[in-house]
Amino acid sequence: MTDSPPSSIDDRLYVLRTRWEFYVAEGRFEQFIEFAVAVNSLAEHLNRMRLPGLVRVCEGLENAALARLGQEDTHPLSEQDISALQRQLDTLMGAVASAKPHVPDRERRIDAPVGSAAAPEADWIKPRAVWLISAPGQADLVEALGHQLRYFGFQTVELPWGAEPPVGDRPLAVLFIPASGGMQTDDLACITAIRGTCPASQLFYLGVASAIEPIVELMRAGIDVAIPAEEQSARVLDRILDLVQNIEQEKYRVLVVEDSRVAVALIQRTLAEHGIDSHAIRDPGTLFDVLESYRPDLVLMDMFMPRFNGVEATRVLRQMSAYSTLPIVYLSGATDVGMQVEALRLGGDQFLTKPFNPVLLAAVVKTKIERFRETQRSTRLDGLTGLLNHTAAKSRLASLVQQLGAPNRHDEQSQPTGQGALTVAMIDIDHFKAINDTYGHPVGDQVIRALAWLLKGRLRSSDLIGRYGGEEFLIALPGVNLDQAVAVIDRIRSDFGALPHAHPGGALHATFSAGVASFPMFDAAADLTEAADRALLHAKRLGRNRVEAATLTSHLHSVA
Repeated sequence: MTDSPPSSIDDRLYVLRTRWEFYVAEGRFEQFIEFAVAVNSLAEHLNRMRLPGLVRVCEGLENAALARLGQEDTHPLSEQDISALQRQLDTLMGAVASAKPHVPDRERRIDAPVGSAAAPEADWIKPRAVWLISAPGQADLVEALGHQLRYFGFQTVELPWGAEPPVGDRPLAVLFIPASGGMQTDDLACITAIRGTCPASQLFYLGVASAIEPIVELMRAGIDVAIPAEEQSARVLDRILDLVQNIEQEKYRVLVVEDSRVAVALIQRTLAEHGIDSHAIRDPGTLFDVLESYRPDLVLMDMFMPRFNGVEATRVLRQMSAYSTLPIVYLSGATDVGMQVEALRLGGDQFLTKPFNPVLLAAVVKTKIERFRETQRSTRLDGLTGLLNHTAAKSRLASLVQQLGAPNRHDEQSQPTGQGALTVAMIDIDHFKAINDTYGHPVGDQVIRALAWLLKGRLRSSDLIGRYGGEEFLIALPGVNLDQAVAVIDRIRSDFGALPHAHPGGALHATFSAGVASFPMFDAAADLTEAADRALLHAKRLGRNRVEAATLTSHLHSVA
């Protein structure tokens, strides 16, 4: 059993401040290690909360702490070092305080689905404001971006280049829109000034040349994201919407194979500080049974154990397809470089020596797990939208249908409700080729992403949303009958038609058509998608920008 980590930003700040005060008072090396771990844990939490400005400030403190970690005989630190770290800690505390807006508790969070009841209160209410700082001649683009951002619930403030920033709460993001000729001499000074005023905000620069030198200059001045000119309007909304989506993910799981009780206690404490679940075994002979039941994301493997060593255990695991890519990190007190190279060559992913640095251990574990999970996700998710891809969406739909069973077909008037209902919709963006041909593929991609965002915002987390291919989407709504689904999809259709899509010349509007089919009128996954697709084609023939429901009669006629 491990201790629960702090659950909120305020809790983590309290732990951080308390550990620092203990170290300043007593100056013990292990207290400084705990302080460094607390900084690292806070940085990770801020990253999960999608607060990149605060992550930057926190990482500055973390780097300063790690640079002074040293060995036990270098502590306590000098008064000069303590004062320097104190200033950085005060800067972090001030940045958090200034970035957290004063929003009444009754207001709905920006990342709650539009039209839904208020989401449960979290420990952070994100700013809603976005500043658009533009050079002369960019009024059309500013107006289009502002219209688009306001549609998704953001509050926009338009400022001329070099203007004094408004007083009050700092924004979630600042968009710098330079003159069409590219970056000017005074641009960097303006960016640096805004960075000083808004330390926790995400700063975007739209329209940078695709070359490394100007992007490096912009980042040194304080820019977080530099977007090339050919992609500026297509990517910016996607990036800002991404900021208000907290990362909700399954807890990381680490299996510790280690025969030392002291080492296990230290490892599990370090992992718990970062919200990572762990399970430890002392006997590697039980490895297979535990892997099957615990399903870890990573194995921390002691190099030398009773009966056989970590390399031998890894070689066996790598011969099994289920564990051929599972990350394995070795732990050992040995410093023989040749042995370490051999261990990595035989299937390990990294080698850490004991006594381990807890910050480095946590960083290695998180990085390896994130890459492992990303590799797994990449086989299931569409790269452009983050939705399920064609194969994964079809597989998920088949699973939903299988869970419902396959009763006898009902007549057309049957409208099942509750757990026995399932409705499928096929959605296709109207005249999409014309959008690509007229405005370019980056804008076309943004239209697809915007519809994906709208579907995720309007539908439930239990609903299936997939990109079926190109500009076509597959939706499945469990527990929703045909009439209810038609109403839901039609409301989304109306909202999508009103959504502006910004491009350098202004804004465009797009529409979609949809076909809807329900279970158990069609009692197999393939029949549902085929019927919904035929209804979609019917909607196209009737003039597009509409939702049509499939009927059993029309399906029988099409088959005959």
